[in-house]
Amino acid sequence: MDFTMPARAEDFRAEVQQFLAEHLTGEMIAATRDGTIHSPALHRAIADRGWLSGAVPAELGGGGMDPVELCVLLEELQLHQAPADALGVAVVAVSMILEHGRDHLRGTVAPRLMSGEVLACLGYSEPESGSDVAAARTRAVRDGDRWVINGSKMWTTLAHVADYVLLLTRTDPEVPKHRGLTFFVVPLDTAGIEIQAVETMGNERSNATFYDDVVLGDEWRLGEVNDGWTVMKTALKYERGIAGGQFPSPPVIEAAVDWARRARRADGSRPIDDDEVRNKLVRAMIDVEVCRSFAYHTAALASEGTMFGVEGSMTKLFASESYKKHCAWFLDMMGAEGLLTHDDPGAHMDGLIEEHFRHAPVTAIYGGTSEINRNLVAEGWLGLPRSRS
Repeated sequence: MDFTMPARAEDFRAEVQQFLAEHLTGEMIAATRDGTIHSPALHRAIADRGWLSGAVPAELGGGGMDPVELCVLLEELQLHQAPADALGVAVVAVSMILEHGRDHLRGTVAPRLMSGEVLACLGYSEPESGSDVAAARTRAVRDGDRWVINGSKMWTTLAHVADYVLLLTRTDPEVPKHRGLTFFVVPLDTAGIEIQAVETMGNERSNATFYDDVVLGDEWRLGEVNDGWTVMKTALKYERGIAGGQFPSPPVIEAAVDWARRARRADGSRPIDDDEVRNKLVRAMIDVEVCRSFAYHTAALASEGTMFGVEGSMTKLFASESYKKHCAWFLDMMGAEGLLTHDDPGAHMDGLIEEHFRHAPVTAIYGGTSEINRNLVAEGWLGLPRSRS
């Protein structure tokens, strides 16, 4: 099997690295301490380069960047710890709008998202239902040619800086839960919307959003009435396939190697000279290569025109679970020193490993929980019977 990357992809990698050297600053990364993993200047620079619109499939009206090159872009952004959460969300939102939206949304919202002029967030989860998004209770009631929306959403990350939320609502409570859903693209400056900050263990800010008699015209509806689950499946397809998150471990491994070389134990020895420490570091590096193989295999399938399914779930599952494992290994290796946070002057590399350790658990939740992805792999790849009702 040939694991050599296409020359065009490696040329593009060099281009992305040069771009980040010119546009990504330490100040941008440091600014994410407020919990918002987004830099307006970087986002606009990526859009101006054509990489945001390029990430949208050509058949939907986007630039149709080769999926392998898109994977390269996402990998380099993560390796450089670029605050680019809004990029993946924008790609998912635009793809949903272009695939299911009507003229109003396709002609007004989608172009502004692709240009980087505006941002979107995703309003799926609710306080009572969590990952079971089909159990949404936020109600949208038709009133002539308008809709009146009431309810609340949880984990609407980026809502405080976004211009639109792609909102999943319940439009028919009398039918099975997957059949009575409808999506809307809601401008966040609409009267009746309140956004409250939700601080997380991993320092990332999310939000709770509340909708109190929010009135929308029917032109803001995304997809058919009561067919929101079809739109939701499109969202999950793009979120697992092209929204990033496949390469979280390398910065943590780099920090662990640096610590193992610099630290000194009570007897004067370096941790890097300990066989067990080296074993953990090498095993983590092997995991990264396995994850890269998953990610680039999925990208290669898409490049060949094959619609991937379970491969995206495999990549997401392995990436998030190995990331959690690596962070736990390295924090344990460091002992008490590993508990120092970024605001402690004695923290190694500004407390990077400790911060990643707190952030890692959430990666097994968003984009499809590990439990859901395990079910998808078990059913779709291993042929095991369904375990869900």
